[in-house]
Amino acid sequence: MDIAELYRLFCESSGVYTDTRNSLENGLFFALSGPNFNANQFAQKALDQGARAAVISDITLAESNSAMMHVENPLETLQQLAQYHRRQLKTTIIGLTGSNGKTTTKELIASVLASHFTITATKGNLNNHIGVPLTLLDISPETEMAIVEMGANHQREIEHLCTLAAPDLGYITNFGKAHMEGFGGIEGIVKGKSELYRYLDKSQGIVICNGDDPQQVNLTQKLKRICFGTDSTNNYIIDYKVHDNALVLNTPEGILRSPLYGMYNLSNIAAAYAFGKYFKVPFEKIQKGIASYQATNNRSQSLQIGDTTVILDAYNANPSSMRAALEAYFKQFESNRVLILGDMLELGTYKVQEHQAVFDWVAQQSFDHLYLVGTVFSQIETSFSNISCYPTTEIFLEKLDTKTLLSKNILIKGSRGLALERVLEELKRE
Repeated sequence: MDIAELYRLFCESSGVYTDTRNSLENGLFFALSGPNFNANQFAQKALDQGARAAVISDITLAESNSAMMHVENPLETLQQLAQYHRRQLKTTIIGLTGSNGKTTTKELIASVLASHFTITATKGNLNNHIGVPLTLLDISPETEMAIVEMGANHQREIEHLCTLAAPDLGYITNFGKAHMEGFGGIEGIVKGKSELYRYLDKSQGIVICNGDDPQQVNLTQKLKRICFGTDSTNNYIIDYKVHDNALVLNTPEGILRSPLYGMYNLSNIAAAYAFGKYFKVPFEKIQKGIASYQATNNRSQSLQIGDTTVILDAYNANPSSMRAALEAYFKQFESNRVLILGDMLELGTYKVQEHQAVFDWVAQQSFDHLYLVGTVFSQIETSFSNISCYPTTEIFLEKLDTKTLLSKNILIKGSRGLALERVLEELKRE
């Protein structure tokens, strides 16, 4: 199929859809199939619900209905359409990746830039080979700025997403122990995430760099870059503080205050400040953008349930984010500490040693009780009476006496697959 013709249909449509559970009126439906899922079977349903066309890989269906458009691979066609659309746009696009804090940083940057520009940003964490094309196709010609989050779990994935999004600027939050199985260790993670830097080097794009991160500084020294950090060598000089349990940044223009939890979010806030400065957003708007952003979706949320304080950070977990969350927790709370830690996924051959390292560090701290949940954590041997292990979240919740959690300061941290946020439902019943 000619991509220019498909693009004409896209411009006349209400947008692109991959799910028939959404409203499809005048939309283009892409039947994205996988090894165990054939979306071609929903093509007729999409048309019945008002879609103007369905892009499918089943040539038999296409022969029976002119509104069904046959292609070899609907996903590749979706990506080609997104790339073609990107080339028509005058929108400034920011590419964002990293091991930890991508989504929070994306939301902070969006909150700052939205105060001064018309923007589009990745919805939720739709940051993969499907989510990035959908984000690009959601950008209208009137959009001035777009923040495109890019996730990856193996080499050359960021490279591919960069060819689709063609970012003008880029930012890498950090290099941490995430998706170690796919990347092949920490060196592979640095190489894979740095594909964003290599793209920007070739395209003469701009890098926003955390000047307090020696590794980032070293990797970007030959690139066009703007640095933020705590010493005078940076373009934007800042000073980090935690005051009255609030995250505070001192800047030459004044103070930035954020309601976010966790010292690890200070650099994420600083990145949003740097993007605001670079794009000449008035400081008062930067202040409001940062102050107004509240964490959601189980990310760094500080919740109060009666006299019980819950730090809910259970959207994702890897060794780096786990350690950052633990250090922030132990610095903030001096007593009534209860920790609920779930397995960290996608660590491959590193899983046993990384879980053991987390346990060894926590075991040296003072706490009322430590609950370990998951198939790896539950195998750790311990003789401490205030440490309990459970192979699944279901068994943990079944055995848990929630009265023992009341009036405590609770940290809930684990990978999304364990759904540890269900502890909140039990607490609310008390």
